[in-house]
Amino acid sequence: MKRVGKPVFFIVVILIAVLTYLSFFGITSYFGDVEKTVIKGADDIRWGIDIRGGVDVTFCAPADIEPTEEQMAAAESIIKLRLVNQNITDYEVYTDLNKNRVIVRFPWKEDETDFDPEKAVAELGETALLTFREDYKVDSEGKPTGVTAEKVILTGSDVKKASVGVDENNQYVVLLELESSGVSAFSEATGRLAGTNVPISIWMDDSVISYPTVSTQITDGSASITGNFTLESATDLANKINGGALPFKLETENFRSISATLGMGAKDAMVLAGGIAFILVVIFVIAFYRLPGAVAAIALLGQLAGTIAAITGFFSTVPSFTLTLPGIAGIILSLGVGVDANIITAERIKEELKAGKSLDNALNIGFKRGFTAIFDGNITVIFVAIILMGAFGPTDSIFATILSPIFFAFGASTAGTIYSFGYTLLVGIIMNFIMGVTASRLMLKSLSRFKPFRKAWLYGGDK
Repeated sequence: MKRVGKPVFFIVVILIAVLTYLSFFGITSYFGDVEKTVIKGADDIRWGIDIRGGVDVTFCAPADIEPTEEQMAAAESIIKLRLVNQNITDYEVYTDLNKNRVIVRFPWKEDETDFDPEKAVAELGETALLTFREDYKVDSEGKPTGVTAEKVILTGSDVKKASVGVDENNQYVVLLELESSGVSAFSEATGRLAGTNVPISIWMDDSVISYPTVSTQITDGSASITGNFTLESATDLANKINGGALPFKLETENFRSISATLGMGAKDAMVLAGGIAFILVVIFVIAFYRLPGAVAAIALLGQLAGTIAAITGFFSTVPSFTLTLPGIAGIILSLGVGVDANIITAERIKEELKAGKSLDNALNIGFKRGFTAIFDGNITVIFVAIILMGAFGPTDSIFATILSPIFFAFGASTAGTIYSFGYTLLVGIIMNFIMGVTASRLMLKSLSRFKPFRKAWLYGGDK
């Protein structure tokens, strides 16, 4: 087996030290008074609502209604629009088509003192008020005024459905089909406004979602809205229009809110407990396993740094992952698995030394025999983490898609806290393969090349 050179230890330690510094402190630059994040640190971690406080609510369709997939997509679109209208942009919205549910999570607004979560939830679930109005006149708050406020051409009950289509120029359009109750009024309005450049504005509650102009009179109740649509933007507009035509009001299936004070207190307690546990583990492995224990401590630090980097996204262009309290528990558990991997290897090396093997042979055989047990244990944990992420993550995630043949009968759970646990556990185990197995082996073999570190007792052998 190829021998590891003496400089390798220092190279690995420097790389781990750099990764640790960058993961915890990041790098920022300034252009005048503008701060730009180059590499994200621990301060850029996106905390879950169980830590920073927030609202977790599940909406469902009434029991006597079986909504279509298009109606559920429309309901999701309306909820997103209303969240934005409440200046809540850091939200998570998932749709469970198997159980006709929409799962919504959003944090407390920063420095919020009078935010009423129950009122916010009630507003999200209200039946959307869709209106088609003449012209596009708004006041200082963006609400309809003047002729736009006075002349309502259609309401949501007059709209049968909206869908995405393609015109003769292969451009995406939104196709509109009206109920018989709206055909006459729409024909009169389009006949009067055709060619005048006066738009018909489309409103959802008090927010305008489109204001197309009228080119010709529409008498048959079938219209198309054209523009520079992409498939995504056309689908979004169609969903919003369909949301205003929903024949039902969303009901609150379950609801919980967590105060920011309680959540941050729990986070601080868990981080403190994890820090104390990390220090005690380092003391233990060094005291019992000597040099392999010291190397294990360095590898554990690298594993922790790599996990933090995966959570923050590290680079400014990569989105951060939401870290919850169970996610922190996943980090601590993965560190425990990392310690176990190093202990298995150290024990194997000790056994080989006591059996009379030379130091180099003991290291080679110890790492080789220890890897089998480490691999079996770690791959099992990886399977568990993938199942957790598939069962409790977004329904369109890669693991949920892979496991859909297994979970389709149960419906999506979409529990962000458990998903975070699975993610940090998975990342931690992968980092354990990199740090606890590969980096530890390189560092220990490199140190064994130095004469002061070629004493068997430093590796658990006899003096």
